[in-house]
Amino acid sequence: MAEQSARRQSKEQPGAEVSEAQIAVHWQEEKYYSPPKEFIAQANLTDKNVFKRMSLDKFPGYFKEFGELLDWDKKWDKIFDGSKPPFWRWFVGGRLNASSNCIDRHLAMHKNKTAIHFVPEPENEPIQHLTYQELYVRVNEFAALLRDSCGLKAGDRVTLHMPMVAELPIAMLACARLGVVHSQVFSGFSGKACADRASDSESHVLITMDAYHRGGKLLDHKEKADTAVAEAAKDGHKIDKVLVWQRYPGRYSSPAKLVDGRDFVVNELLPKYRGKRVEPAQMAADAPLFLMYTSGTTGRPKGCQHSIGGYLAYVAWTSKYIQDIHPEDVYWCMADIGWITGHSYIVYGPLALAASSVIYEGLPTYPDAGRPWRIAQELDVNIFHTSPTAIRALRKEGADEPAKYGYRFKHMTTVGEPIEPEVWKWYHAVVGKGRAAIVDTWWQTETGGFLCSTVPGIHKMKPGSAGPGVPGIHPAIYDDEGKELKAGSGKAGNICIRNPWPGVMQTIWKNPDRFVQQYYARYCKDRKSKDWRDWPYMAGDGAVQAKDGYYRILGRIDDVINVAGHRLGTKEIESAALLVPEVVEAAVVPVADQIKGKVPDLYVALKPGMKPSDDVAKKVSAAVVTEIGAIARPRQVVIVPDMPKTRSGKIMRRVLAAISNGQDPGDVSTLANPEVVDAIRGIVK
Repeated sequence: MAEQSARRQSKEQPGAEVSEAQIAVHWQEEKYYSPPKEFIAQANLTDKNVFKRMSLDKFPGYFKEFGELLDWDKKWDKIFDGSKPPFWRWFVGGRLNASSNCIDRHLAMHKNKTAIHFVPEPENEPIQHLTYQELYVRVNEFAALLRDSCGLKAGDRVTLHMPMVAELPIAMLACARLGVVHSQVFSGFSGKACADRASDSESHVLITMDAYHRGGKLLDHKEKADTAVAEAAKDGHKIDKVLVWQRYPGRYSSPAKLVDGRDFVVNELLPKYRGKRVEPAQMAADAPLFLMYTSGTTGRPKGCQHSIGGYLAYVAWTSKYIQDIHPEDVYWCMADIGWITGHSYIVYGPLALAASSVIYEGLPTYPDAGRPWRIAQELDVNIFHTSPTAIRALRKEGADEPAKYGYRFKHMTTVGEPIEPEVWKWYHAVVGKGRAAIVDTWWQTETGGFLCSTVPGIHKMKPGSAGPGVPGIHPAIYDDEGKELKAGSGKAGNICIRNPWPGVMQTIWKNPDRFVQQYYARYCKDRKSKDWRDWPYMAGDGAVQAKDGYYRILGRIDDVINVAGHRLGTKEIESAALLVPEVVEAAVVPVADQIKGKVPDLYVALKPGMKPSDDVAKKVSAAVVTEIGAIARPRQVVIVPDMPKTRSGKIMRRVLAAISNGQDPGDVSTLANPEVVDAIRGIVK
């Protein structure tokens, strides 16, 4: 469709190219899969009228349903204040506490119920089960420590640089109890990255841990805190106190020495606060709950500021109705709390609903790819939530493992990036054993919670498709001129959200101008307008909408290769490669070409036991041509032993792009497998 449009355009205007927002889309629509009748019978939401109830003309009143899922110290006066666009305010005048909503209010009915199952990576260590009562005690005691030993009060910021341990949500909820704004940094990030975030948020207290398990090793984590303090000082910012949790209480597990007067072992301080109770601070609904930093390829990381009332209401609602969480469920989101998925759908959403939430410390494929399914069997997990990255890794390392274990999922979520149809089908048939409803969700750090997804008790599933906007969210796809691309047009463009919603970030910390410029300026009709309709949110992702209204996300608009005027989505090419049975992972990068501008290089990793060969490479190239067309034929298919990956498992396409273009890939020391970079260099022609 887009190519035909380009050709017509070129005849009318010589030299004209396809609109930058319009991506050539060749994907065939997949068939539908129906959710099981047993699932629908118990689903939290089966009323199809929810979409009429939350139609755009009823905005913002329908978000009352979201707010009513929480307990309020003072009910709001106004659901929505849009008087200073795009700095939206939600549940204005209301007061509440996030910690109280995730713990205290459940004690009457659920105090002896498990709130958190902490699963250590070493299988010889017992799983720890924290009840809601135990969580209440530990959060109160740590909140008292933060208040009395560190002098922290509402509005202060604290940086957390913690791994996947039970102490992380305890620290987050203790901060929330005091009204202190927490900023958790992914544990795999360096001390310098931690310093950048602590400096930007002006945190004077850093909470960390001495060590943690990852991939069979007990990693020294405290040394990163030392680096963070030193690097922050270079930036003119002083971190006064470093609080160090012990991975093994009573034993310090880091070779990095404690600095007198600065570093304090939490486990040694806590006995002074045994039995202490901290009254939850009654916070304004639009006060900040946390900062979540996103890192771009250039510039300082952005501190996305999320509110207490709007954010918590949104993640509670989407956890209940999109993930179908009931209090009796055992729910496992196999993400990291260092990312927004973990904040929204490991901690705040599930705990607001009195669910039992699983936290796993280590690698999902350690000591082998059966580990997740052993955990699921032991804890009787019935809701499973993970990323396409993890799904692909588990498929690669142990495609037959799930069949060996007796767990049963009623519901599975995929999140973080588009999932290729072939991978989706394996997830459904093998991991879900054909008996689970799947929601393929699309959202972002900035949005707080799901934006597009099927409602599992209402919609049929379609592999590779995120589904329609969730109830209350009204997406649109615009081209560069702001013209809306209709469903079924076959054209892709920039996916935007017409209306504000409670989970959306309030601003970028200390940088409101960047906030407006990056997310709202592109399609704002009138910068002086006070009408929210003139301020659509631009996600920066490309998407296409099918005739049935379902959206397929194509990845970042930047992740598009312009081949001779044809804009090809990289995810579509990768998906075609995965149709070849031998291929388990694929990554496409653009390579400069004097004639075509850019051409794709396609990197693939094979299933265990498969040997690289020219025949496999030819099959991959042929699959791309068959699925998309000759225009997308890769310059070369490079079969690699493994992809360069971050500690969280994401493929570092920038490294592959640098290799293909004969450039320096830069610092690769923070990769999970830096040694693979030289191996790939040796293969690339």
